[in-house]
Amino acid sequence: MTLLYTSDPERGRIWRDIFAAEAADVAFVDPSDPHDPATIRYLAAWNPSADLIATLPALDVLFSIGAGIDQFDMGRLPPHVRVVRMIEPGIRQGMMEYVTMAVLALHRNLIDHGIAQREGRWAPIKLVPAGQRRVGVMGLGNLGQAVLEGLAPFGFALSGWSRSAHDIDGVTCHAGEAGLPAFLSSCDILICLLPLTPETRGILCRDRLAQLPFGASLINVGRGGHLVEQDLLSLLDEGHLSGAVLDVFRPGTAARRACFLDASTHHHDAPCRQHDPRRQRGARADRQYPPP
Repeated sequence: MTLLYTSDPERGRIWRDIFAAEAADVAFVDPSDPHDPATIRYLAAWNPSADLIATLPALDVLFSIGAGIDQFDMGRLPPHVRVVRMIEPGIRQGMMEYVTMAVLALHRNLIDHGIAQREGRWAPIKLVPAGQRRVGVMGLGNLGQAVLEGLAPFGFALSGWSRSAHDIDGVTCHAGEAGLPAFLSSCDILICLLPLTPETRGILCRDRLAQLPFGASLINVGRGGHLVEQDLLSLLDEGHLSGAVLDVFRPGTAARRACFLDASTHHHDAPCRQHDPRRQRGARADRQYPPP
């Protein structure tokens, strides 16, 4: 039995060591290793191409190397191939920590203060108590509920939205298209943790983002395909939104991604300022999916 790993090489070295210690009966190879494609029974990948799948006649199981499986085009997979999503405590904990960091950075104006510090300005900003800051999560699955659990101790007014109804202690839950306007209008900080489906692709568009209160912020940790990027830039430029923390982007050309760089005063991996004559707030762009 052989497993083919096709993602980040550094991460692959860790996987190789674990397989050697815990599953020595499974041969672990990456594309640089000599191997016979006909022996590959397992594939660990983010989004394998149809051409790769076609070269693996014995493939039985496809493992996602990240949270979720919505990046796979199920229609292009052989019907007998089983798909496995990763469930690992570190993913849940890491998402909770990352989103909590992003929410607190926006809530306590850390990006604004960082910009003012670099520009040598003293720019005090009136604090808003956590109990008066409304934070909403789109997507109430395992990761969405983890984020809500992490934010609860701070006292934020929490709400959530998903396609189906949920009942979560301490969270005002909304469901379906009918519940979306009320949810959006009550979010000072909106967090997207939805899976990417035909129904959710482009859900963070101008029509919906404009339903957020004036001065609201966006945190997208779902998929790049959820966000219509130019709509976000326009609403930032117009001042309706005060900032964004972007953990994911749609794959595309360097010219298209440059629209975020052009809107900032700092490089791609640092907080970048959006121009707003009434207020300035940072937008952080961390990484692009799918990973290289």
